[in-house]
Formats: sequence, structure tokens, C-alpha cells
Amino acid sequence: MALLRQPEVLQKCALSRSGLYRLMEAGDFPPPVSIGTRSKAWVEQEVDEWIDSLVRQRDAES
Repeated sequence: MALLRQPEVLQKCALSRSGLYRLMEAGDFPPPVSIGTRSKAWVEQEVDEWIDSLVRQRDAES
């Protein structure tokens, strides 16, 4: 299981920082895990599943 830091998540998902936090606040993006007192990271598998869900949603609408 791999963890991604914020810059990696932003690049992988093509999101802005504010867009990422807006999605998290709405409950539409996986929350990060704490990896230290002031550090957070996202589980790569959860981020990949989020991306896959967008593709499935797009395909279902076609």
C-alpha cells in the first residue's frame, strides 16, 4: 500500500489545491491519513478508485 503526498495527488487527479479540499469537504474525495503531527497523505488505492469511479460514471452516462 502506497501513500501519496498532496503534490502527487494534485498531479494525478488534475486538481487544484482548493478543488481537492472542496471535494473532500463535500465528502466526494477520500480523506487523507495522518502520517505525523502536521503531515497528511492519501492512500494511493483510494485515489485510484476515485478516478475509476469518475470513468465508470462517464461511461454510464454515454
